[in-house]
Amino acid sequence: MSLLTVRDLRVEFSTAAGVVTAVDGASFEIGAGETVALLGESGSGKSVTAQAVMGIVPRPAGRITGGSIEYDGRDLLAPGVAKGLRGREIAMVFQDPLSSLNPVFRVGAQIGEMFRRHRGASRREARAAALELMKRVGIPGASKRLDDYPHQFSGGMRQRVMIAMALALSPRLLIADEPTTALDVTVQAQIMDLLARLRAEEGMSLLLITHDLGVVAGVADRVVLMYAGRVVETGAVREVYEHTGHPYTAGLLGSVPVVDVSRERLIPIQGSPPDLLSLPSGCSFRPRCRYADALCAEQEPELRLLAGRPETHQAACHHPEGVRTDVVVRT
Repeated sequence: MSLLTVRDLRVEFSTAAGVVTAVDGASFEIGAGETVALLGESGSGKSVTAQAVMGIVPRPAGRITGGSIEYDGRDLLAPGVAKGLRGREIAMVFQDPLSSLNPVFRVGAQIGEMFRRHRGASRREARAAALELMKRVGIPGASKRLDDYPHQFSGGMRQRVMIAMALALSPRLLIADEPTTALDVTVQAQIMDLLARLRAEEGMSLLLITHDLGVVAGVADRVVLMYAGRVVETGAVREVYEHTGHPYTAGLLGSVPVVDVSRERLIPIQGSPPDLLSLPSGCSFRPRCRYADALCAEQEPELRLLAGRPETHQAACHHPEGVRTDVVVRT
């Protein structure tokens, strides 16, 4: 049973140059206790999709113009519903903890504020709860660091503070938007391991947003690939990685370094993401695709099941049978 269901979501932004469709008909589901990775390059619509789920699409420029978002049977697009669930049922970890944390308040007070505001805890109770959360997310010497300010923490420790704040009210769905951005590879692994452990302990669902397929290879149950605001491939992580059905996915995999696989060089995707104000005709990925032909220029491919693959594996490509990758990503 799905905890979160997004159907044909469409989000637009008004700009000086015109109306930009940042999310164009995106659909996916997250089951109870499941980890889903939302993947794609910058500008593909990942973070805007998460903002729509949280009910925090920037206004007045941004607006949801179509589709539906349901959480546990409740319509998140109905007035006041998302606001009532935010923090308690659905929480979010943002990609830049330094800008998300208030620089003039001590971290213990910022974590404790969740308990004071939502559960009516006293200062002493909130402080004790904040200390337990800091210990739980692995902050060394937590009792001594309660009264430190955000700038006194490293990037990885600040992200742990953000995760502690998100977990304060025991949400059933945690959205992590680029949680390992600007962290070195060792700290990235620690943060991903932490999220996986907390998900298992809490039994919560996890939506991971990232551009790095390698980061989520051993953590996610399913992946959803987005390009130019559209979902172009989705399926179980191992299935998608080993039997890629879209050239965009193959290109992202080709850009991932793997230490125990012999390759002369990485294989980057040629070209740049399209201008959302003037998308190419047909398939949006066509100008960067080595498999493109006349059909790709005339007709936008629909997301469909791949022949001979599990029912959960879908791709929006006219020629999925021709897509090949020699890349191995450890899952």
